[in-house]
Amino acid sequence: MKKNKWFALASVTSAVLAFTTACGGGAEQGGENGGEQLSGNVVVDGSSTVYPIVEAAAEAYAGEQPDVQVSVGLSGTGGGFEKFTKGETDFSNASRPIKDEEKKAAEQNGIQFEEFKIAFDGLSILVHKDNDWVDYLTVDELKKIFTSGAVNGDDKVKWSDIRPEWPNEEIKLFSPGHDSGTFDYFDEVILDGQPLNKTAQLSEDDNVLVQGIAGDKNALGYFGFAYYTENKDKLRAVPIDNGNGPVEPTHETIQSGEYAPLSRPLFTYVSVKALKEKPQVYDFAKFLLENGAEFAEEVGYVALPQEKYDEQLKKLEGLK
Repeated sequence: MKKNKWFALASVTSAVLAFTTACGGGAEQGGENGGEQLSGNVVVDGSSTVYPIVEAAAEAYAGEQPDVQVSVGLSGTGGGFEKFTKGETDFSNASRPIKDEEKKAAEQNGIQFEEFKIAFDGLSILVHKDNDWVDYLTVDELKKIFTSGAVNGDDKVKWSDIRPEWPNEEIKLFSPGHDSGTFDYFDEVILDGQPLNKTAQLSEDDNVLVQGIAGDKNALGYFGFAYYTENKDKLRAVPIDNGNGPVEPTHETIQSGEYAPLSRPLFTYVSVKALKEKPQVYDFAKFLLENGAEFAEEVGYVALPQEKYDEQLKKLEGLK
């Protein structure tokens, strides 16, 4: 993967764009963008996992439509949906599908929306780069480590509790917070709804998790594939055995689904009202889908097959 600049610029860019965001907007000459310049704002929030893709799109879109200010937040999938279902944002990025209770909140507030898939992710299990004893973990071992009280009723789990030949040192756990769609997905496919180990250090910001795991030789944590590929010099991905032998997260194993059960799609949800009433929102959605494969790969995720983007572009056109 190319070393991308979006991570380095992300927080600064987002802050500047948020500060300069203008209200309202539309085409300078009115109507749908047919080559004319648009103006106004596009407000995006949600998943920190999806953030790099949409931030890359926002950076590139600024060159196409310099008078449109696209602000991209990263308050987590749950936090993003909370704003979106109140009508506070145009797009809500998500690393899991919208929940029934979030759909109900949107309906109660008169918010109609459309779901778009923009990439694949492999939820990566990470250790410190100098950890030379963990060769792989089974799904059952992963569940045992991260589930509260699963090891002798104690949340302080040592490596040797998992395999006797491993060090007699406590595992320092790192996890996305409860507003994160990544946590929701991990909860569903690994924890089976059981409570998370209480010693786990939580953050909605994946960069904080990177720093935590990179700073402790006994650390174990998880987050999206792009943040791993961006930090391969600091971290090592642990192959996961789901019953067919250990599999490492790679573009190939994620796209094929071989990296199971931790491969997943990434989404953005768009307000139908915003699509119809703000030409710049429709135009940015179109730009994101037209260039989605490039942006996904640029920041380290896995692109959908091109026909999937084409199908969704047709769906978008039908919403005008």
